[in-house]
Amino acid sequence: MTDPLRRLRWPGLAIAVGLCLPPAQAQLQMRSAASPTPQVVIRAPSYSGDYIVAVVNSELVTAAELEQRMARMRAAMGGRGGQLPPVTDALRQQALDSLIEERVLLTYARDSGIRVDDAEVERAVQSVAAQNRMTMDQLRERLRADGMDMGRFRASLRDQILLERVREREVGMRTRVQDIEIDNFLAERNAVAGRDSELNIAQILVPVPEGAAPDVVAQRQARAEAALQRVRGGEDFAVVAREVSEDANRARGGELGLRPAARLPDLFVEQVRNLSPGEVSPTLLRSGAGFHVLKLIERKETTGVRVTQTRPRHILLRPSPQLSEAVAKQRLADMRTQIERGSASFEALARQFSEDPSAAQGGDLGWVNPGAFVPEFEEAMNRLTVGGISPPVVSRFGVHLIEVVDRRETTLDAKQVREQARMALREQKFEEAYLEWVKDLRARAYVELRDPP
Repeated sequence: MTDPLRRLRWPGLAIAVGLCLPPAQAQLQMRSAASPTPQVVIRAPSYSGDYIVAVVNSELVTAAELEQRMARMRAAMGGRGGQLPPVTDALRQQALDSLIEERVLLTYARDSGIRVDDAEVERAVQSVAAQNRMTMDQLRERLRADGMDMGRFRASLRDQILLERVREREVGMRTRVQDIEIDNFLAERNAVAGRDSELNIAQILVPVPEGAAPDVVAQRQARAEAALQRVRGGEDFAVVAREVSEDANRARGGELGLRPAARLPDLFVEQVRNLSPGEVSPTLLRSGAGFHVLKLIERKETTGVRVTQTRPRHILLRPSPQLSEAVAKQRLADMRTQIERGSASFEALARQFSEDPSAAQGGDLGWVNPGAFVPEFEEAMNRLTVGGISPPVVSRFGVHLIEVVDRRETTLDAKQVREQARMALREQKFEEAYLEWVKDLRARAYVELRDPP
């Protein structure tokens, strides 16, 4: 299943009239916090007094486009604070830079040799109409009202699909991960977290009261030393633990049970690191609780990693010139109220309103491992209990309403662990590789800035 939160590196690009290219048209991979790609607007000058402000390779940037871009940027910033910010030289420069960068990427994509056939473009047109709940006639009417004919609309969609494919290919080649990198990543993670084994440790605890006087500490230490000498002298550890230990596991001979090393105190893991099963640590361990005598009962090597999987579903609304972020939030808040009152189901609302490929499944995103989603979505999801519904959550893809359907514990096998490591390493490399690619293209591009006539 294609899902924009996990499988796309860039959100769908908004076309000139504010309709969204569906995420399903962009077969890219995504979990990272990579910078979203600017909008690509292919629109010929149609305003009186329009003029060229820049020539980028074989593409033109017009004053009308620059004004449109600044208007959208001001609207986006104003949507968060209510009042539109003023037009400044810095805002104008930022808008111009984004348009130049788009033209650089677009001309490179057109020269890449990748082709987008007419059938793909037609599917994209149909998807845009469906996601905006329009018939084809209504879509044509909407385009006409915004000064765009269907031919230029199709050309815009073709360029967007082409650009996304070229980005994935080029940046993908720059983020390849070698097996040795995965080996080193897993070795470092296991060394830090102790995830390479499960341990069963038994302890004899002689507690020391907080703030105890030195003579009391000495007495407690002497008691623990005596217990250590007894078990090292051959007495049964369990018998001594039942007699001396003052912890909750004394009835079981001090045995803590088999647990992932990552869920044991680091002091314990370090103390038994070099022990073989059946051996007792030769020295006492001092912790904030008191003095410990530790015995390693069992070490179970594991090739998998224990994780908590979540099964979420969501409703996604994408802000556009026709739908502000504030309005999208309010609509989702109203949906949340309907769901909580029982007057509507999450699944039905997702099928009807969500602008995401998961809408057909009632917003269901399936079982996912930690780190599967972009951070802003995952952090909100992790705060929910099973059955909980979030308030509207803003991510780089739009505004979400999230519900956690279920959670479960599972163990990833060795192959899954390596693939997870590979994805994590790719994400570490991705943003730098993407920015470097854009920088290289910009440096090689022909850019001519023109003054107003």
